Amino acid sequence: MRIWDLHTHFPAIGGSAEQRAERLLRVADRMGIERLCLFMGFPMTQDPKPERFRFENDQVLSVLPKWPDRLLGFVYLNPKHPDESLAELDRCVKDGPMVGVKLWVAQHCNVPAVDRLVERAHELQALVFQHTWLKVMANYPGESTPMDFAELAGRHPSIPLVCGHTGGDWEQGVRVIASLPNAYSDLAGSDPVAGYTEMAVRELGAERVLYGSDAGGRSFASQLAKVHGADIPDEAKKLIFSGNLIRLLTPILRQKGIQF
Repeated sequence: MRIWDLHTHFPAIGGSAEQRAERLLRVADRMGIERLCLFMGFPMTQDPKPERFRFENDQVLSVLPKWPDRLLGFVYLNPKHPDESLAELDRCVKDGPMVGVKLWVAQHCNVPAVDRLVERAHELQALVFQHTWLKVMANYPGESTPMDFAELAGRHPSIPLVCGHTGGDWEQGVRVIASLPNAYSDLAGSDPVAGYTEMAVRELGAERVLYGSDAGGRSFASQLAKVHGADIPDEAKKLIFSGNLIRLLTPILRQKGIQF
């Protein structure tokens, strides 16, 4: 069964970007993971200024040529700096090798500034990944919830958008995005509790569920367990582990001549 991991970061253990990527891939090899989507540099910055997100993206760009058949880069942007983010999107995707966009916690994703980034990403056929979370105490000031994400997805019904972590509170997250056919569930980053993957498949359909780990913040093993241990058909597992992500990325992979 092919496995493509939608959601990975450089590990926290020290060293250069190349050393961190090599360490990540070494563990991925043990887990049987074929490809990794790599987001952001190290250390990750919650509200980066343009020079900072360019610096983080340069770290990802620096390792892609060494592992072209293993790593897929997503460009990290900050909607608080829309003009600079659009320029960075063009630098890394239009004129570079990256295939997706990562939006984190600097700005709620339901604000109009995000629309410009989503629309330009779609023009370039890049997949947009938006972090979402629902914390018990309080989210970070700019951190998006699944409800914020639903507003964004509702404004762009023809553009596929990934709901990162499915909000952390996955029961609520799944319900919030269920009525939006362009919204995809990312399984990454919460504990491998029973029922998460089953609920996502039941409410969304297996075609809208994506495996991701959030490694180097989470272990590959704990996140793979959400799918391997789920009470769902093997065909659904194949879609979640790689089929859906390959389908979403096929246009930009073909455009860039990336073999898959």
